[in-house]
Amino acid sequence: MTRLEGKIALVTGAGAGIGGAMARVFASEGAHVYVSDVNGEAAASETASITEAGHKAEALRLDVSKGQDVVAAFRQIEDAHGRLDVIVNNAGLNVRGDFRHMSDADWTTIREVNLDGVVRIARDGFGLMKASGNASLINLASIMGHRGLRQLAGYSATKGAVAALTRALAVEYAPYGIRVNALAPGFIETALTERVLRNPLINKALIDQTPLRRFGEPEDVARAALFFASDDSGFVTGADLAVDGGMSAGL
Repeated sequence: MTRLEGKIALVTGAGAGIGGAMARVFASEGAHVYVSDVNGEAAASETASITEAGHKAEALRLDVSKGQDVVAAFRQIEDAHGRLDVIVNNAGLNVRGDFRHMSDADWTTIREVNLDGVVRIARDGFGLMKASGNASLINLASIMGHRGLRQLAGYSATKGAVAALTRALAVEYAPYGIRVNALAPGFIETALTERVLRNPLINKALIDQTPLRRFGEPEDVARAALFFASDDSGFVTGADLAVDGGMSAGL
């Protein structure tokens, strides 16, 4: 028996990287996955690879920074299934730079996706999760929400807010059979971190701070998400799980 058999799942930012890995893992475990991304072509490509492997998936173009996109996506899922058992708030971005030079436009760009998008999905998806009666909402926070690093102030602020929101929603949503947890990845090898990790000096410094002495892969985060999505975590809510090779433990 697969761990997500018969469940309906939505993963945002699933056109590549961590989100794509989550979509693939969930589908392989029996879920019908909505593969959503602001890049419709990327969502379609990821969906094709999942269905070609014999699993269930549908592509969904979704910009979480736009309220009308979120409403339309949930309406489509409601018409087809009437519920959502798993939602992963994975869509995110970063604009690197020293905080003193951050423009209002840069801050708005980060906030609208990393925080406002999470709020919209968690709020507007409530009815579909309530209809499940046993739903799991998984928010992507970050170890950068718990520690400081140069040129990541905006990213850190939004991810710290996501962790706080997760704890609040865990309490508020519990009476409706909805568990709410967060994942806090460390440095995972994706397009978002490529520019940093390919710098030899930064690469070595970060590896030296990671007890497991390697960077994470998207599948590492996807497997942790599978735990939260499945009934294996049936008595877990309000958690903020570090998936960082021990980096935060070693600080």
